[in-house]
Amino acid sequence: MQNKNIVLMEGEVVEALPNAFFKVKLNGGGEIIAHLSGKMRINHIKVAQGDRVSVEMNEYNKEKGRIVRRL
Repeated sequence: MQNKNIVLMEGEVVEALPNAFFKVKLNGGGEIIAHLSGKMRINHIKVAQGDRVSVEMNEYNKEKGRIVRRL
């Protein structure tokens, strides 16, 4: 079952933070703190500063997100 409150956005990784957290600048403006999704951790997909990423966010809390794909 898919959650209908999820918003998918694209952005660019600005800074790598400890514990697999990243500061992401969104295309629509604004910056959020995002962490890697479980599938990206399991498959050892690396994300570095400057990478374009796809981020899932809850429509009620637009300050945090989850990186689901590297573009």
